[in-house]
Amino acid sequence: MSEQTPYIFDATTADFDQSVIEASFNKPVLVDFWAEWCAPCKALMPMLQGIAQSYQGELLLAKVNCDVEQDIVARFGIRSLPTVVLFKDGQPVDGFAGAQPESAVRALLEPHVQMPPPAAADPFEQAQALFDDGRYADAESALVAMLQEDNSNAKALILYARCLTERGELSEAQTVLDAVKSDEHKAALAGAKAQIQFLGLARDLPDAAELKSRLAQNPQDDEAAYQLAIQQLARQQYEAALEALLKLFIRNRSYGEGLPHKTLLQVFELLGNDHPLVTAYRRKVFAALY
Repeated sequence: MSEQTPYIFDATTADFDQSVIEASFNKPVLVDFWAEWCAPCKALMPMLQGIAQSYQGELLLAKVNCDVEQDIVARFGIRSLPTVVLFKDGQPVDGFAGAQPESAVRALLEPHVQMPPPAAADPFEQAQALFDDGRYADAESALVAMLQEDNSNAKALILYARCLTERGELSEAQTVLDAVKSDEHKAALAGAKAQIQFLGLARDLPDAAELKSRLAQNPQDDEAAYQLAIQQLARQQYEAALEALLKLFIRNRSYGEGLPHKTLLQVFELLGNDHPLVTAYRRKVFAALY
């Protein structure tokens, strides 16, 4: 009925002094006195194990099967089950009898056991969060530091290229992407390349105001509709661009030898499969196809 780890274990008469008493001089040891016939014991033990795991080794949990270890029961005068005793520096310092809520157990432990510090955030995740917040310069600085340690880190290279793209360094961004040799991040790589392509195309197209004027005069102007979608993609106006591309796809799917459909797929790669716009527009494209 129990999980065993280096800090969650069964204590017996033979090893109690070593595994509990002596060990408590290094780290607090919570001792759970239980028995198979005790229903509250079986409810309490998983909670104690979860608490011990949350301390990541700063708290030990020793379990004593009272049906088997009668000498330990007699030694500590255990009269009811479950009984839980906290040992520290070789002595019992606190405890309780009967089932308790998790909050009460944690309150008992708080003066005696220090919670481990939270794990340091992954550097790439920090950089990704900065990028997602639009803090491209900060994200770029974090990625440069990462790449100084490992210049073959594919996902860092791809995001670094995205940062360069955001500040208009398209040629440099493309050079960075060309250095990515791993096949592990194909979708992210394709998305980054699509972003560079959209920005590069937008530079050579009429501006958005002119294209909107053309469409106001002729809503069936497929070229203006497609070029406006590219301008919108370059400005990260993804929903407007996707809607325009979908309408063009429905109206004239053969335009530019299938450019509307190809571009929709590129935008999906750019945004990633989990993006809500991708989920919505994949369904719409599927409905239009079938």
